[in-house]
Order: sequence, then structure tokens, then C-alpha cells
Amino acid sequence: MSRRSLISISDLDRSEIARILRVSNRFAEVMTRDIKKVPTLRGRTVINLFLEPSTRTSTSFELAGKRLSADVINVKGSGSSIEKGETLKDTVITLGSYAPDVLVIRHASVGACQLAARHTDAAVVNAGDGKHEHPTQTLLDLYTIEREVGPLDGLHIAFVGDVAHSRVARSGIRGFQAMGTRVTLIAPPTLIPRDAEDALGVAASTEIRDVADADVVYVLRMQLERMGPGGFVPSLREYAATYGIGHARLRPGQRVMHAGPINRGVEITGELADDPATLIERQAANGMIVRLAVLYDLLAEPAEAAASAAPLGVVAA
Repeated sequence: MSRRSLISISDLDRSEIARILRVSNRFAEVMTRDIKKVPTLRGRTVINLFLEPSTRTSTSFELAGKRLSADVINVKGSGSSIEKGETLKDTVITLGSYAPDVLVIRHASVGACQLAARHTDAAVVNAGDGKHEHPTQTLLDLYTIEREVGPLDGLHIAFVGDVAHSRVARSGIRGFQAMGTRVTLIAPPTLIPRDAEDALGVAASTEIRDVADADVVYVLRMQLERMGPGGFVPSLREYAATYGIGHARLRPGQRVMHAGPINRGVEITGELADDPATLIERQAANGMIVRLAVLYDLLAEPAEAAASAAPLGVVAA
């Protein structure tokens, strides 16, 4: 691998995360123009390899690449040679023969992006690998909170729900902590990772009333597709009654997030999901803006990316 990649949120320190958030602000300004396409990555090639279902992440990466004027190729699992039994390694080697600059990967297996990075010279971006990590989701969550709630340092965020199977939470815990945010996990005991408090440096609770202490309540989807035969909760109905988040469980001023897709009536009520006071729609909208910044950051020269005024000059060219 000859280029920088973004496989884990831990690949970025606090100053690098802050830089990407600053770049995102500048791209947000560009996206308010009548003509939103800019020549920043003209001549570059981005391949999006999505081997798991996705709406928000795949669409936002595709739009981000195209609005930066990159050549964007989308490869899905359905209809690809992977359906014929080709391994991820061989798929990555084949795509690498076309000399892409960035390979964005979503895969059901933990470690898929690390494997891919060993077999390509492209920058690899982890768009979600199993229940491992989803770093660009964390970046867009940080960006959303900073714009809509306020400074990250000192805030308290509570992840509520299926923490054990959530790559959103796994990346989020590390990313929020890096920016000075206090993190609490709230879930049934079967859905909290073992030794979470010691291993992750977070508070953990099985009491839903503890959401009252958080500034931001981050609702996590029940990931039934990763749970196997079951046994994590007695039933979805009982889970919804005990841990589902609705207006009645929130205090005034709390903000609510959800990465989607939403299971209405399970982890969150339909009324709350539709409440414009939540940050859910802003998260979706900000996904493209932050992924613009990520693609730029990976392909820019380090000195150029570090310059706070550089993005304005480059994207306005």
C-alpha cells in the first residue's frame, strides 16, 4: 500500500480529525452554490466496492466522488465475480490493475479492509467491515454534533441499543473520546461487550433511565442479521418496551441521533424518528459533505491538506 488509507478511526489523531472537520466546513460552503461540481479530483479514479447492502454510505460516496470530478466506478456484490466464488483478494487485485486512486470497501467480514490494503496501491477507505468499524460514519457524526449542538470537548454521548454488533458504536467510542467527549453505553447486558468499561474506557449501564444524563442520545439499530439464531433479547417487543427510545424517555434539550436504517417501533418510535428536532436527517445530509473531505484529505499532499485555507483555494479552482 503506497497511499494513506482510512481503515480505522484510530488512524486519525485529534488534530487530523479536527482538520477533516474544518475541510468539511469548506465543502459545505461549496455545496450551497448553484453549480456544486468542482474540478478538485479531475483525473482521479474512485472505485466503490460494496459487498453488503447500503443506501446512505454508498450513495454519499458516489456523489462525493462525482462532485469532486473524479471518475467513479461502482461495484456491487450482486452481479460481480464474487457471486461466482472469487475471493476478495482476487477481486482487489483485479480492480487494482486499473490503477484506482481510492478503493472504498464495505464488506461483511471483520478485517476485510486490512486485507484489501495489502493487495492494492490505492488508498483504502473502510465503509464498514462487519461489526468492526465505520470511521467515516464517526466523522460525519462528529461534524453533525459540532455544527448542531456545539463544541465536542466535554459533551456526554450515550450509545443505546445493540452495542455488541455495532461498528458505528465501535468507531464512535474511539472517535468521540479522541475529541474529549464522554461516552456511556446503555443496553441489555447481553448487548454490551464484555469488559467494556475497562477495555474501552467508557461507562456502561443496563438502566435505560441513565439516558437522562446524556447531551446526545445515539440510538443503535438492532442488528438481527449479525445475531445469528438469537438469544440476545427475549423478543423485539420486550426490547422495545424496555430500551426503545421515544419522547417519553427524553428530557428537554437532548438531541437524538441514529445512523440508519431505522427499525421503527423497535429501537426508536416512529414519532421520534420523524421529529425534526432529531439530528437524523442532518446526519444523512452531512454524510456526503464529510466524505468529500475524506476523499480530498486522502489524495491531497500532506502539507496541502494540513493548511487550513487550502480546501477553499483548491475546490474553487
